[in-house]
Amino acid sequence: MQRRHFHALAGAALLTAAQLGLPNLAHAQDGGTLRVWVGFPPGGSVDTVARIVAEKMKDTLKQNVIVENKPGAGGRLALGELRRAAPDGNTIILAPSGALVISPYLYSNLGYDPIKDFTPIARATVFDFAVTAGPGAPQGNLKAVLDWMKANPTKASYGTSGAGTVPHFAGLLIGQATGVPMTHVAYRGGAPAAQDLLGGQIPLMVDTASETIEHHRAGRLRILAVTGEQRSAALPDVPTLKEQGINMAADAFFAYFGPAGLNPQTAERISQAVAQALADPGIQEKIRGYGLVPSHAGPAATGAMVAEHLKRWEAPVKASGFKPE
Repeated sequence: MQRRHFHALAGAALLTAAQLGLPNLAHAQDGGTLRVWVGFPPGGSVDTVARIVAEKMKDTLKQNVIVENKPGAGGRLALGELRRAAPDGNTIILAPSGALVISPYLYSNLGYDPIKDFTPIARATVFDFAVTAGPGAPQGNLKAVLDWMKANPTKASYGTSGAGTVPHFAGLLIGQATGVPMTHVAYRGGAPAAQDLLGGQIPLMVDTASETIEHHRAGRLRILAVTGEQRSAALPDVPTLKEQGINMAADAFFAYFGPAGLNPQTAERISQAVAQALADPGIQEKIRGYGLVPSHAGPAATGAMVAEHLKRWEAPVKASGFKPE
């Protein structure tokens, strides 16, 4: 009788938790491994944020959290693989917005639908981009570099972390706004692009500030502009494009997603772990040090942001005329 009474009470407690929408604590502490995929090589900004946050998530979730790199195609390969993953809460991705809000307008056979095939979990950061010059570009401000590119069209190139990314189209829009037709050079992540920028193989790079900010501070590279509506708190002395007479702005975000069909309680549980990580002052300082802004949003708000950015980028991407090879 006592045993039956105990099980009845336990069942009632679990039912009450489910009715209240509380996370399943037993599942949260089952000791399993949560895999966080990153669609870029180690060392880039997405990878860095994923690893910083994962360390704190381990403590909150009471389970192992590991980051796995699955680079290729500007993050699209990892998203395509996630689409086929089981929605069991063991596999999620930290993805930049470009592969979700720009790629659908570029590829007729993309392999995934940004709305239908994924479960939004949490936004982690918002940010704009840095326009960085390397030793292959002349000294001076952005106008001086763009004038040099216009006079030397064979050298007028810029690198990004991949084709079809937000930095890719930000660079195209800069070229269109200034009348400088720059050739895009796509890399398998921001880290290798920054290495070629340092080596002088490309004169300019457009990507998250985290890829070049330390080199900028050390004087090896020069961040000439940021693409936001306002100056970056991490780079208060660097003017925006608009301050330099280029009428355009671009921003983006990193967010966590799971496969479609992920249990809402599981998505909320992981989202709250991300929120607790981003609330940590030490983690905030690390992320801001890379030129990114920690900014948590829950599953519903993250999904809404994807939809809003899809609408925002449709016209510019289509008007660019860019077609992937």
